[in-house]
Amino acid sequence: MRDSQNILDAWGAYSDEHTDLDGWPHDDHTYGIRKSQRDADTAEAFETLRYGARHLLATAETQLTRLPENAAQSRWVYQLGVLHTALDRLDELHEQWLLTLDTLPASAKPGTPDHDNALAEYHGESWSYLDDWATHGKAIREINTAAHKAPSPLAPTPALAPAQRNATRK
Repeated sequence: MRDSQNILDAWGAYSDEHTDLDGWPHDDHTYGIRKSQRDADTAEAFETLRYGARHLLATAETQLTRLPENAAQSRWVYQLGVLHTALDRLDELHEQWLLTLDTLPASAKPGTPDHDNALAEYHGESWSYLDDWATHGKAIREINTAAHKAPSPLAPTPALAPAQRNATRK
């Protein structure tokens, strides 16, 4: 998630520098190439998280339900919902990508226009959902941190130590 945020930050800086005040690119072709690279980099950064993402969400949801009310942020429920929706859509797009791969000619290997254009389209369609993970994924860490800091209902509240008597008498 940090890598995705770094990619997003770098894209923001690039976009600010290479667009006019209305947001139009100075050079459409170069901007498009850089945008496609952003999409591919973001997809690659998410791959390390993809297969554990549902488990992370389930864990965060369980932790959230067990947090004391004063330890939870109201935005976390919304953010977990955004992450679920994004992950569902990413899974759908991945299935579509696999079908697309099956329909490409046998000569369409990585590095060929047929393959690379289809891959760029897949990454482009996935990017906004990957951006949701880059933007809202930190909620999972925040919930985990809050859960570890919250008192456990299983752990007894420590009793105050009795006041020690002064062993020496005057």
